[in-house]
Amino acid sequence: MTEDTTLNASPAKDPAKTEPPAAALDMPMLRIEGVVKRFGGFTAVDKLSLDIRAGEFFALLGPSGCGKTTLLRMLAGFESPDAGRILLNGADIAQVLPHRRPVNMMFQNYALFPHLSVRDNIAFGLKRANMPRPEIDTRVAEMVALVKLEGLENRKPDQISGGQKQRVALARSLARRPQVLLLDEPLAALDKKLREGTQTELMELQRRLGMTFIIVTHDQEEAMTVADRIGVMDCGRLEQVATPRQLYEAPNSRWIAEFVGDINMLEGQVESREAHRLTISTRDAGTIVAAEPRQPLSKATICVAIRPEKVKLSRRGPVSDASSTPINRLEGVVTEVNYLGGLTTYKVKLDTGATLRASMANTARLDMDAYNASQRVTAWFAPDDCVVLEQ
Repeated sequence: MTEDTTLNASPAKDPAKTEPPAAALDMPMLRIEGVVKRFGGFTAVDKLSLDIRAGEFFALLGPSGCGKTTLLRMLAGFESPDAGRILLNGADIAQVLPHRRPVNMMFQNYALFPHLSVRDNIAFGLKRANMPRPEIDTRVAEMVALVKLEGLENRKPDQISGGQKQRVALARSLARRPQVLLLDEPLAALDKKLREGTQTELMELQRRLGMTFIIVTHDQEEAMTVADRIGVMDCGRLEQVATPRQLYEAPNSRWIAEFVGDINMLEGQVESREAHRLTISTRDAGTIVAAEPRQPLSKATICVAIRPEKVKLSRRGPVSDASSTPINRLEGVVTEVNYLGGLTTYKVKLDTGATLRASMANTARLDMDAYNASQRVTAWFAPDDCVVLEQ
């Protein structure tokens, strides 16, 4: 039997009569403070702190076993933290029972009752809360319309598609109007085309309701598509919390840079600094020039990260312009070409022996601008295309 994790219905308070303290106005809706969760000698979540704002679509991203689902289960109340606090609107809910929290969770396998109809699956939590039958019928009708399941109310789960099951589970999770909706890999079972369409619907639904959504996923593209901010976890800790653009363009460590998307890494030593530019002697690409990072460097040995789409290929090298901006040029031979429809990816073996990855948008209908394997090219990129990292 699925577990309903929403707070029992109670009379709504009149906001005009109960104004929060001034300090509370600046507090995030959900605050996680130094939360720890251990299973025997294994620490699944390690002194994790995080603030999530009201109405935010937040994603927890990370490899398998990093602790993201354990954190979600603590928010739902299915696990209790060994240390730390979980504050919802300023109240500590760490020890509050699941059914007493204004939080609901949509499970990865949807956890639908096979013997109940679509209507009864959606109504299950409302019946458990002893809501009057007329109100249940009204609420179920609202949810059916919200997730576009009209005409399917009397079908059983085995009579509907995977995408429709996902909508039933979502409607059931939303039926009791929780303050926070937790989604555990909700789209993992859908095929690529349906998953992309459902992502858009989920974003539109979240904006329409103005509700706080927290999604757990290992799919980077999914997290970057749906989320306002992303928290990347590893070994039970948050490594970085940022918007999708900040996470991709300005990773705070080598691990983040390598985990999020594809990237080229060149290790080297800082030789000189001038006019906010670093001259770096690399082991695999000779001397390159990179933009100086905002944070001062504490080590001479660093690595330079360059996204493949920042690497341009040319048969003769970049055309010189009148500006004084230096351009990094690396000579090599194309060894691998992968056509992916919207873009083509290339692997270039540099004359130094290192391999550089590049990706270019396919803007022409035919491959007149494409490069072939064994073709000699110049790979080039600007200093501002480089991210200098110490870790």
